[in-house]
Amino acid sequence: MRETVRETLEIEAADAGRRLDQVLAERWPDFSRSRLTAWIRAGDVLVDGRPVKPRHTVCVGESVALETVLEAHPDTPQPEQIALDVLHCDDQVLVVNKPAGLVVHPGSGNPDGTLVNALLHFDPGLAPLPRAGLVHRLDKDTSGCLVVARTTGAHRFLVAAMKRRDIKRHYQAVVWGEVIAGDTIDAPLGRHPVDRRRQVVRPDGRRAVTHYRVARRLAGSTLLDVSLETGRTHQIRVHLAHVQFPIVGDPFYGRRGVPAGLNDRQRAAWLAFPRQALHAAHIVVPHPSGDQPISARAPLPDDMAMLIELLAQAERDDQA
Repeated sequence: MRETVRETLEIEAADAGRRLDQVLAERWPDFSRSRLTAWIRAGDVLVDGRPVKPRHTVCVGESVALETVLEAHPDTPQPEQIALDVLHCDDQVLVVNKPAGLVVHPGSGNPDGTLVNALLHFDPGLAPLPRAGLVHRLDKDTSGCLVVARTTGAHRFLVAAMKRRDIKRHYQAVVWGEVIAGDTIDAPLGRHPVDRRRQVVRPDGRRAVTHYRVARRLAGSTLLDVSLETGRTHQIRVHLAHVQFPIVGDPFYGRRGVPAGLNDRQRAAWLAFPRQALHAAHIVVPHPSGDQPISARAPLPDDMAMLIELLAQAERDDQA
């Protein structure tokens, strides 16, 4: 299937001084970096109206435009028989429940065994679509709802819906500390100046807005319901850490140790929890056909449910 792809963006201060191919891979996550690099080399990507090389150093205010024909990529991952938990399926849209520990897309260190490999086995027709139809991503150790488009028309519609913030994503997170009340975090995010794997709140970053409310008070912690107004990399994890309520088990943005007042079982469960306690619990997606929106819910995974129930116990061990 052949279809023309057109995208534009303006370089922001947070990306100035970086390579063009790196910036585009982050700003246009629907396309793999290898595919974007090939388009840059072919002259399908113009910066201020002129072709450049993938290593071109971008400057604030530069205008980047992509126009190309979408075809099956020669580096498309191979199908693999990996079980999928399908929450919704029709001829245009798929919603799956991604387990914690499953990488979404092949990359450095993860050439196979990913969600994309599983999707290509489930539906080989996803091969020509960017990232096998994935409309957004979750971190490896975040579980829950992910939306997949099954046609080019549905993909174009859903990507545009995501940009308009018409796709509503709701999460649950177990965080350090006893949160008194809900709030909104409006703090711009950008790359850490030294550790490029991390995001930080920085004044020249991209606008990021997270809403949260208290769902359940727990021992030394709180279960929050969280919703996204924007969708930046690591947004919930960085924002909650920024307001001093880091997610339990978060290896990048979390806090070491355990809070005071836990009994032995609670302390052991807290220390043993192997990932950030974050779950994409509910998603509402406008349907490309104009039908009723899709509403899909992913139940809490067993590890989070067990942690929550242990931390909900009122009794304390006198030796804690």
